[in-house]
Amino acid sequence: MGLWYRIGSFGSLCFGKLRFKLRAQNREILEQFPRLVSEDRGLLFAANHVSFLDPPMIGSLMPRPIYYFARKTLFDSKIGGFLLPRLNAIPVNQEKPELSSMKRVIQLLKAKDSVLIFPEGERSEDGTMRKTGEQGVGMIVAKAGATVVPVRIFGAEKAFPRGAKKMKNHPISVVFGEPIRFDEIIANREIDTKTRYQTISNDIMAAIARIELQDSRGE
Repeated sequence: MGLWYRIGSFGSLCFGKLRFKLRAQNREILEQFPRLVSEDRGLLFAANHVSFLDPPMIGSLMPRPIYYFARKTLFDSKIGGFLLPRLNAIPVNQEKPELSSMKRVIQLLKAKDSVLIFPEGERSEDGTMRKTGEQGVGMIVAKAGATVVPVRIFGAEKAFPRGAKKMKNHPISVVFGEPIRFDEIIANREIDTKTRYQTISNDIMAAIARIELQDSRGE
């Protein structure tokens, strides 16, 4: 773990705790991290997307470094170009995702690294979730053979909603779901490739939607 990543992760965690009372539920699932990674390939954390706060809040709770997508234009500035790669950000064109970005994620997962991804592709306007995910997410899972950990973030859409200019002091909770494998559908050659990818992506979205906020106490 690089110095800049450690600083960013620790800073995000402190900021989240102090400003948003950041808490994690079902965090014991992350105790499976070493076993899941050592037995197979990396982990793909798949979360709903409601705010710019999602990546740093979720990432700060991870026991190991993770990679994540960041809008390609953010790398254009001197600060972004220097800092984002050191925070494990992968540039992506949101208007037209490039195959090179997806290949990079697949390589990371095969190398037993972990990646945070948002199957919806963009932030929700009002905090509600779509039922369908981007087909490219299913392709990544199928090509990498990765284990998927569904994650749902609550409250970030009120703390810093899309289009807002200021943050509000609203509690944020991150709830982890049970890891999922897609071996059967990946091996099923009776369905066409596009259907396979879309089915995987939609199943991931359904798993995220099933996650509930269990109580108000936090960790």
